[in-house]
Amino acid sequence: MPNALAYFMIMLWPVVTVMLFRKLPADRALIWSMIGAYLVLPPAPAGFDYPLVPPLTKDTLPPLVAFVAIVTMTSPKRPFLPESPIGRVLLAIFMLSPFPTVLTNTEPLSFGRTYILGLQLKDAVSLMVQQFLLILPFLMARQLLVSAESQRALLVALVAAASVYTLPMLVELRMSPQLNTWIYGWFQHDFSQMVRGGGYRPIVFLYHALWLAFFMVMAAVSATALLKTERRNALRAVWLAAMIWLVIILVLTKSYAPILYALVLLPLVLFLGTRLQIAAAACIALFAVSYPMLKGVDMIPAQTVLAAAERVDATRARSLEFRFDNEELLLDRLEQKPLFGWGTWGRNHVHNEEGRMITIADGRWIITMGVYGWVGFLAEFWLITLPIFMIWRESLRKDDPVPPYAGPLALLLAVNLFDMIPNATLTPLTWLVAGALWGFAEERQARARRQAVAAAPVWRSVM
Repeated sequence: MPNALAYFMIMLWPVVTVMLFRKLPADRALIWSMIGAYLVLPPAPAGFDYPLVPPLTKDTLPPLVAFVAIVTMTSPKRPFLPESPIGRVLLAIFMLSPFPTVLTNTEPLSFGRTYILGLQLKDAVSLMVQQFLLILPFLMARQLLVSAESQRALLVALVAAASVYTLPMLVELRMSPQLNTWIYGWFQHDFSQMVRGGGYRPIVFLYHALWLAFFMVMAAVSATALLKTERRNALRAVWLAAMIWLVIILVLTKSYAPILYALVLLPLVLFLGTRLQIAAAACIALFAVSYPMLKGVDMIPAQTVLAAAERVDATRARSLEFRFDNEELLLDRLEQKPLFGWGTWGRNHVHNEEGRMITIADGRWIITMGVYGWVGFLAEFWLITLPIFMIWRESLRKDDPVPPYAGPLALLLAVNLFDMIPNATLTPLTWLVAGALWGFAEERQARARRQAVAAAPVWRSVM
């Protein structure tokens, strides 16, 4: 279990956040408070669990503190809520979806020796607060990270943070993943999953080695984008060295999917223009958000994918087959409550006659769908997907090209969406990137409207 230092670090983070907002511009302070908390603070279950509210952990407390800092220490120039009607509708559904889920799951469930109570109104309140805390990075980024300079600052922060983080990663690659145990008092996952290929997969203070490997993908792509756009030779050398170093560390993590993502993304960033990068991101995102529907009508070639995985690594193929099998079981259970899902406390899982849970939900899409149904899934995933299409529409305007940083960020967000098919890699950084793209697209649309009004002829009536 977490030790005293783990709880102290979480209590200390509000002080760190206030200092960041006092010393840095608001957009930089938001970026570093989110990235710093994600990388440094201990993972759940370290946190504070109060009645009627979700636990305050590294995922929920830092956004709340940053939100309070923005409201009390800055003068926001833009509203927190999206300007578009569809954005507000999606946000309202995302926030309120726990309420119909609870109302349709008040009955208790019995599986052999296992008895699960029905959901109550207090559960709806707690889940809606949780939704609010999860979406806060999106709302804050949509307000503050709307300029090309803020987008570049986000890329720079990802590269800088990841470069420093390679030091504890190297320790775990050599000594085994023990830093969370040594510093915070417990190991946060199944240690056997951190062993691969005669070595170790680093995890440091994140939830799983895959989470850390995906963060390194984000950093490597960011370094590549900065290398491509940098005009100063000295900094180009820095970004090139950072890109090479981060790719080397990524390979050492021994996580196949993130390595494959890097093999696809780095050439796209290096050799395609911004408009084509965003178009590629839109295609990836469209597939990711359509995956449940494609799977429901048997349009996902699962056997072909498994055969290809078998040729690469038999162990990884069995792991992928296990995930496919669990998805089928969980989808069969979802058919009983497709709109609003089964709610929390394991109600969305399949149990055997003895009451033991026999399914595991790995992908974020099947977790969200099982808990909140199709309604909750569409609200959550389209809040992340829509910014990519908003940026894509803006990229088609020839009179005002989008900055080159938007393309790599759109690609990162799209691949994160794709990764949420097999994994639950929805993090505060996901929402941060989505909010930055959404806010940037809205700001461009508002500027275009102002320019159109200014250019319109003024008719004066002559009396």
